[in-house]
Amino acid sequence: MTSIQTNRSVYYFAFCIALLPIVLLRDYTPDNELRYLSIADEALRNRTFFAFTNHGLPYADKPPLYLWFVMLGKWLLGTHRMWFLSLASIIPAIVTTRVMDRWVAPQTDAATRHLAQMMLLTGGLFAGMAVTLRMDMLLCMFIVLSLRSFYTMATSAESQRGAKLMFPLYMFLAVFSKGPLGLLIPLLSTLVYLLFTGRIREFGRYWGWRTWSVLVLCFTVWFACVYAEGGAEYLNNLLFHQTIDRAVDAFHHKEPFYYYGIAVWYSIAPWSLMVVPLVAAVASKCRQLPDLHRFFFYIVITTFVLLSLISSKLQVYLLPAFPFAIYLAVLHLSRFRESVWLNILYAITAAIFISILPLLHYMIRSDADVAYLGHWAVYVASGIMTVSGVMALWLRFGSRKGVASGLRVMLYALTCTIFVAGFALPSLNPWIGYGALCGEASQMAERSKADQFVAFDIRRAENMDVYLGQPVVTVDREDIETLFDLKNTIVMMPKWDLEYFGDIDAATVGKYAVVRADQLGAVGDLTIK
Repeated sequence: MTSIQTNRSVYYFAFCIALLPIVLLRDYTPDNELRYLSIADEALRNRTFFAFTNHGLPYADKPPLYLWFVMLGKWLLGTHRMWFLSLASIIPAIVTTRVMDRWVAPQTDAATRHLAQMMLLTGGLFAGMAVTLRMDMLLCMFIVLSLRSFYTMATSAESQRGAKLMFPLYMFLAVFSKGPLGLLIPLLSTLVYLLFTGRIREFGRYWGWRTWSVLVLCFTVWFACVYAEGGAEYLNNLLFHQTIDRAVDAFHHKEPFYYYGIAVWYSIAPWSLMVVPLVAAVASKCRQLPDLHRFFFYIVITTFVLLSLISSKLQVYLLPAFPFAIYLAVLHLSRFRESVWLNILYAITAAIFISILPLLHYMIRSDADVAYLGHWAVYVASGIMTVSGVMALWLRFGSRKGVASGLRVMLYALTCTIFVAGFALPSLNPWIGYGALCGEASQMAERSKADQFVAFDIRRAENMDVYLGQPVVTVDREDIETLFDLKNTIVMMPKWDLEYFGDIDAATVGKYAVVRADQLGAVGDLTIK
């Protein structure tokens, strides 16, 4: 094994170590993570596995595979553990990278593969999803595996029985993880590839009776279980409201068709200035590319166009395209390494790294709302990025080494940055999630013998039951008067809402406050606005 091959293998381990502080110290985010935990708890209480509810309301928004994993963790460990739940994101991220690495191995050298591996794992959205408790990384992994199986069948003269079975099975698991994109992206990508390579007559070879039989069988079993548990209304919600309605006229995340043309730049950051222009440069010579490169390109473009046509849009939906975009860009990096435009974009990327520490210092000094970022770990992490940017510029334009050398310095620095910045999370958690807030509320309830919790003007507060072990009453701003009649209750609210209630004794946690309801009743009638 060469030193570069060793480095490539060691980097998987180094990347996991870099994520450890985040995995061990981070709080759950309210918008999705806490909701998934609450749904899993409810499913375990109700003993349901296919038809889910969130506080009694049907939740057909997501398929069950990821929720099963959350339920498994609670059943095995007795409580939700971040380190266990993170495995469903970190392992798929490593598997996806490993599959891409082995896929391109026959067509490139170990150094190029190592560079692509690091760029993929540290690319903004991909790295973020590796530590976020969502099903998107599972979707990405199964899509990559399905497309790898297809390419094996399409380029091998021998019969690939394993690939023929796994191709539809991977697609089903992708749909079972997230939704119909798990089928649509492989279907349309392979169709475009066969069409533009003049092999469209082979479509039935890959999408024939065997593929559709496996898919139909798996979907039939799933939908039958959904119908048995949730009935026709839940099944209709799952099949139509959460798919066709979202695609045609979204009720959530509705964005214009050009949304991803903007989102892609910050989704692959800090490597977007290198990746996006390189993929665009490759497009002009698509017909002259090796077959594998063309396949990657068609996947990227097909995914981008498909998602742009769908009404519901989030930047995370682009995740399955990033492995192919980043690997395609790195495979062609050497072709353009002396190009003026590429060196300018490289210099801008390095300059962005250099600006991180000064920008952080300026933000903290000038904006009180982000003063909580003034933690030693955040400063050290920012300093590492700034120093690496200087080194990257010197390597390319001072010692006249290649672009790849400077990129590696920034990649290793970014890995160290992720590790160091993670140690700031105990101080940042009150601004991230509700764990510290609920902890303070529980302590106040114990001291004052309160038996009820109310969340006033707090987003997604109903899922605080994961922390508090009991339902949380949510009160909107329009119903503020209901707070004044509460007894034996602890009220949680944003700090800025304290002005509605006059001068009262409140405990503060991050951007939130915790008070006893009897204090609100004493002054509420006089100060309400």
